[in-house]
Amino acid sequence: MESNVSGRREFLGRITAVAAGLPALIASLPRLADAAAEGTKIAYNPAAKLDVTVSEVELRRNTAGRMLMARIYRPAGAGPFPTVLDLHGGAWNAKDRSAEEPMDRSIASSGVLVVAVDMTRAPEAPYPAGVQDANYALRWLKWKAPTWNGDPSRIGIYGSSSGGHVAELLAMRPRDPRYNAIPLPQGAPKVDASVAYVAMRSPISDTWARYENAEHLKREDMVKNNTTFFKPWDTIHESNPVEILQRHEQVTLVPMLIMQGALDDNMIPPAQKKFADTYKAAGGDIRYELFEGCEHEWVAKEGPQTDRAREMVKAFIGQQLKSART
Repeated sequence: MESNVSGRREFLGRITAVAAGLPALIASLPRLADAAAEGTKIAYNPAAKLDVTVSEVELRRNTAGRMLMARIYRPAGAGPFPTVLDLHGGAWNAKDRSAEEPMDRSIASSGVLVVAVDMTRAPEAPYPAGVQDANYALRWLKWKAPTWNGDPSRIGIYGSSSGGHVAELLAMRPRDPRYNAIPLPQGAPKVDASVAYVAMRSPISDTWARYENAEHLKREDMVKNNTTFFKPWDTIHESNPVEILQRHEQVTLVPMLIMQGALDDNMIPPAQKKFADTYKAAGGDIRYELFEGCEHEWVAKEGPQTDRAREMVKAFIGQQLKSART
């Protein structure tokens, strides 16, 4: 009889212990699921050479009535792949999602989902309309990336020239209410506009220095590009990345890569270097690489320096993904 009572007591004790541990177990389930999901992510290899398929989807219609499009560069495979948003250049007044196609294809072939988007051009609407489009596209991509086997958890940006300027504004001001002004469609998840890293070619990191240089060189078209985009005119200072840092605004500092042509007479190297030094002084992680013998858009032509730029971007992406795992 005593043996049966002891057995029942032992059994009830075990049940009680298991029940007591259930809340902790239940609470840990999301973390376990996240860990399991993390374990399924493929390791990114910058040297990979995957097939890439290209498709296009509608992004949104801007206030000028133009349908902005997104071009999807999707690597072959199940993924999930790291994801990068490409922001084109064109002095805020021209070009579209196709501007950086060779670079986008190269990045995608290494196993990255690359999505290049159109932005509102200055003649359609001045600043901050194009920045708002890019901010919207970033949040939209966080929502849609899994559709194309992309991983939305750490989205990076590749920006060229004026697209680099927009990329810097997005990265440093992810919660700016002006930039977040366009809501996602009803039913979309609530996501923010934060980015994990930014890689750029010839970004306009000092808008005022670029304008002064255009005036000095008497380049009327370049001067007009500025006066068309920056309306009212004071916004050329308000949205100047280097001045934002000099004013000690509260900003977010993400890792950045700047690739600069030594012969660039559009965004001159001393002004670019000034931004890099100011960003670093503010506590930011930034890599500044000078490409000897190269002008503003050297990556538009095939050659050793273009190859170097492509490999540098892919290596930078790999470094950011690796640091996130450690």
